[in-house]
Amino acid sequence: MVELYYWTTPNGHKITIFLEETGLDYELHPINIGRGEQFAPSFLEIAPNNRIPAIVDCAPADGGQPLSLFESGVILEYLADKTGDFLPRAGRERYVVLQWLYWQMGGLGPMAGQNHHFRNYAPEKIDYAIERYLRETARLYGVLDQRLEDHEYVGGDKYSIADMAIWPWIKPYEKQGLDIEEFPNLLRWFRNVEARPAVARAYARAEEINPQNGVEMDEEARRHLFGQR
Repeated sequence: MVELYYWTTPNGHKITIFLEETGLDYELHPINIGRGEQFAPSFLEIAPNNRIPAIVDCAPADGGQPLSLFESGVILEYLADKTGDFLPRAGRERYVVLQWLYWQMGGLGPMAGQNHHFRNYAPEKIDYAIERYLRETARLYGVLDQRLEDHEYVGGDKYSIADMAIWPWIKPYEKQGLDIEEFPNLLRWFRNVEARPAVARAYARAEEINPQNGVEMDEEARRHLFGQR
């Protein structure tokens, strides 16, 4: 059993997609980040950086005590190694997948996140910030579009944890101010991943937990999400 501490954000969706793809037995524990549940002491024991997602693997492969992990990238890598699915075990193919996973973690996620913040959540519109993150997100879309020109999936010929990590950050492209039609290879890949039944099931779980599939951005949410030091 994998216990998943989760909210309906792109980083959360990565893990539900993996779990639905593999059929691993899991239990969802919603952590409503707009209501400050990520600061509860019980959650901080699992995720000291007070961010979702986090997991507790109650039956780790080494047979030891339950293992808790935070950070979505390492969770994907760990679960892929645990199951033997969606990440080559060795060789150059493994590192190709991992480089794109880390590209998402270090590039696409942070830049698209800042794009979302300044376009949709910032209390005042700062034109420089909006333009700066729009351009960088568009550049990263272009990098991905070029990669997909001669590869079916981001990591190569096979669907992998790199696709699972990247796709939820592309899904809200309209909120990022981008036209996905301008990136034809990316669009083809986006539709292929979108058509996977496990992706649909993962997003259906999100709908059950949080029908608006996001964060209700009231003053309390702003305080919890943007007001911490």
